[in-house]
Amino acid sequence: MKKKNVLVIGGGSVGTIAALNLEIGGLANVTIVLRSNYHVVSTKGYDIESCDHGILRGWKPSFVRNTVPDIAKELLDPYDYIVLATKNIPDIPPTAVDLVSPALPSDNTHTTLVLIQNGLNIEKPFLERWPNTAVLSGVSLIGSAELEPGKIVQDDKDRLLIGAFPSATTRKDAEQKAQEFVGMYGRGGKTDCKYSPDVLHDRWRKLVYNACLNPICAITGLDTGRIRLADGAAEGLVKPAMREIVAAARKIGVELGDDVVEYMLEVDPLEIYLAPSMLADVRKVSIPIHTCAISLGNFIEFENLLGEPLREGRKAGVPMPTLEVLCQIARAIQWRTKEERGLVEVPAKRGQ
Repeated sequence: MKKKNVLVIGGGSVGTIAALNLEIGGLANVTIVLRSNYHVVSTKGYDIESCDHGILRGWKPSFVRNTVPDIAKELLDPYDYIVLATKNIPDIPPTAVDLVSPALPSDNTHTTLVLIQNGLNIEKPFLERWPNTAVLSGVSLIGSAELEPGKIVQDDKDRLLIGAFPSATTRKDAEQKAQEFVGMYGRGGKTDCKYSPDVLHDRWRKLVYNACLNPICAITGLDTGRIRLADGAAEGLVKPAMREIVAAARKIGVELGDDVVEYMLEVDPLEIYLAPSMLADVRKVSIPIHTCAISLGNFIEFENLLGEPLREGRKAGVPMPTLEVLCQIARAIQWRTKEERGLVEVPAKRGQ
């Protein structure tokens, strides 16, 4: 079988393992687009310690770049698949659509988009821009982190659910592409990648974790183990938020199991004291290149993880008071980071 050309945008902890699985299966040539870790990976490759793949030193996919290919200017053939494995933060430019656009022709019917990203309604901006493009959902369940640029530690198995986002123009083709991608991704035998016909169920189910534990841990500064140990936090804060997500999902016709709240609360073993992505982002300290200014915190993915399910719940008439408060606090945290990055203007303090 002729190898597919796959562009992976985002070479952090999730994108790297995705690129690795695609390459070792022998059915794909992967081009990976990196940003902050480009210099290290392009010169030395990745050092990977993986429960699925073992220890790899200096591993690289077929091609490593620091920009998204502009296929028109570079006279490149369209990619067969574009895998987007970046964080999706629509309130901070560039948007995910802007990021992908150089590599995707405006009249595309060939390239399939695979969104290995969290949240709800993430496909809509892409289908509005490229209505004839097959867009796939990737729901990743993996324990993986980039401890420093180019050093990936995967301590929990890679499980990936792939399905087709609903689209009137591409439904049948997208379902076929989803199954093809599953075969390509899992060919190496090192991962658990499955086709899922029910994308909406997959995403709402993961939101029980991501819309609740993620912001609560970020706001309190407690990891998923300590939030369960903290006095009253699980019963009085986490579980009510999770029940609101379950109620909203059921109202729009997505039936989640009765055990989903307990399962998601305890899915991370307590003693690993896992910091979910939002908590890791607010803890992040970075020094921008060419300056001495220290930035505290990365931008957080609150709009798609928290804002979208809240808006869907409101439209369905579901009371979601806990989620309302969490969303407003998350928005304030985002504003604080915008101020630190110089993206908002704050009047000078009186007397200065």
